[in-house]
Amino acid sequence: MKNLKMKAARAGKDYSQQQLADICGVSRQTISAIEKGEYNPTVSLCIRICKALDRTLNDLFWEEQTDAIN
Repeated sequence: MKNLKMKAARAGKDYSQQQLADICGVSRQTISAIEKGEYNPTVSLCIRICKALDRTLNDLFWEEQTDAIN
């Protein structure tokens, strides 16, 4: 699943994929793959991304449940 929340948060900080990658110590391709939903980052990388974007893990990486649980 695409991570549009992360992409929006990155755009909100006016960071390019390369700038976020540099801050987080990964390649631009890694950031792109996360945003496209092609790569599941480690918890450590998720935390670095959250700190760089001033967001929480819930803000960027928690999927909303659309179905009611009965």
